[in-house]
Amino acid sequence: MSLIIRKLQNIFVKYIYADHNSSSIVKEKLNDLLKILDQNNKTGLNVGAGDTKIHPRIKNLDIISGHQIDIVGFVEDIPCPDESFDLVVTQECLEHVKDPFKGMNEMYRVLKKGGKIYLQLPFIIGYHPGPTDFWRFTVEGIEELAIRSNFNLLEKGIVVGGGSGYYRISVEFFAVLFSIPFDFFYKSFKVFFALLLFPLKAFDYIFRYSHQKNRIPGGFYLIAQK
Repeated sequence: MSLIIRKLQNIFVKYIYADHNSSSIVKEKLNDLLKILDQNNKTGLNVGAGDTKIHPRIKNLDIISGHQIDIVGFVEDIPCPDESFDLVVTQECLEHVKDPFKGMNEMYRVLKKGGKIYLQLPFIIGYHPGPTDFWRFTVEGIEELAIRSNFNLLEKGIVVGGGSGYYRISVEFFAVLFSIPFDFFYKSFKVFFALLLFPLKAFDYIFRYSHQKNRIPGGFYLIAQK
């Protein structure tokens, strides 16, 4: 029964509450980059992959072993030789790393010259330890990560907009508020408000037309090259 509950929980988080990776812009940008791996002998690395497998020619790295994990290690010390990969993908990972700049340096090191990185990070979302949670990144912040590691920035943008940012904070606000008298029900309230407030995400489509759209989006992405 506990396995079924965990699977349902994972589906709920992935497709309803924290569906950043399913956004249309993420799918579009990743699909374009993954075409790099369709060429002969091209390989990639997914840092902080969890249980995902986004391409058969991508190696998955995470701090905990699992069915889909090919390499167990930390992004600050990737156990791979220099210039091993043609593409590095990392989604919603560096916010959990004590030294994200060191992690960026490591991903630069294992990329081949001319290789590309897809970096995706949150901005307006609540605390979510996995197993730790250290950082949030503005549009300037995510760009600074690439610049300090000598990447050439090719493109940057919003993953999910202000509707999703407001949604995530609102869900946490009400879940925490209503669970003050009985903390045990915090997760139950979180599920309830995640479903109730889900329509707020529709405002993402309106916010994209605003000149102030970078103020409260759920997160940003960038594409850079070594």
